[in-house]
Amino acid sequence: MPLLTVQDLYVTYRTPGQPPVRAVCGVSFSLAAGESLGIVGESGCGKSSLARTLIGLQPASAGTLTFEGQAVDRLSRQGFRDYRRAVQMVFQDATGSLNPRMTVRQTLHEVLRVHRMRPAAAIPQRVDELLDLVGLPATVLDAFPREISGGQCQRVSFARCLALEPRLIIADEPVSALDVSVQARILNLVRSLQQRLGLSIILISHDLAVVRNICDRVAVMHDGVFVETGIAADVLDAPRHAYTRTLLEAVPDVGRALQRRGV
Repeated sequence: MPLLTVQDLYVTYRTPGQPPVRAVCGVSFSLAAGESLGIVGESGCGKSSLARTLIGLQPASAGTLTFEGQAVDRLSRQGFRDYRRAVQMVFQDATGSLNPRMTVRQTLHEVLRVHRMRPAAAIPQRVDELLDLVGLPATVLDAFPREISGGQCQRVSFARCLALEPRLIIADEPVSALDVSVQARILNLVRSLQQRLGLSIILISHDLAVVRNICDRVAVMHDGVFVETGIAADVLDAPRHAYTRTLLEAVPDVGRALQRRGV
């Protein structure tokens, strides 16, 4: 049984006096436990709207979302709370997603306390374990988000997700706001966490190289529709859809550019 099944999902935004805007148009896919799926496409194609719907921040206009065999829209209040713990999201703006008035220690303590993930006496030890999981030193515990780097903030975001012991993490452009030198370390962290914890990952990105290196499968999204899906290497090495080929052709070829310049 798949961990997550999405069937014919639509997301439509409605504003009084304005025509409706359909961001996601009949998307269907499934995700197995421990599998990683990359969703790629240009800005505005519906990737983030899909992600927000999967975690319950944006209601679906139509379609079904099933998690571990249960329809999410039919869950009880407690069942939906359990679902929200099991499916976590890492946002693109790591610093902005953290409370600026809370230290790293307070952020992680709050998650563990509110969701009763550990007895009060065991919370400090669990915080230390979470820092170790994401490769952060204990020196960041009493720092505010503005006092640490973007890469460290992103690691804190992952630690906050892992505090709830999720089975699926949705990462929405987790490295696009980071320096290139930091991106590789965060991507290595994602890969390491998936392998160590058996997590399922949905990675939303416009960077095809990132998806190739991290994901088992890829879905190419255009105007709210999945135009091509398959094993990541197969799709990116031999694309069948014209839009996928366009995305690949838009990737800069540094070697060719240097040859043209005589370097």
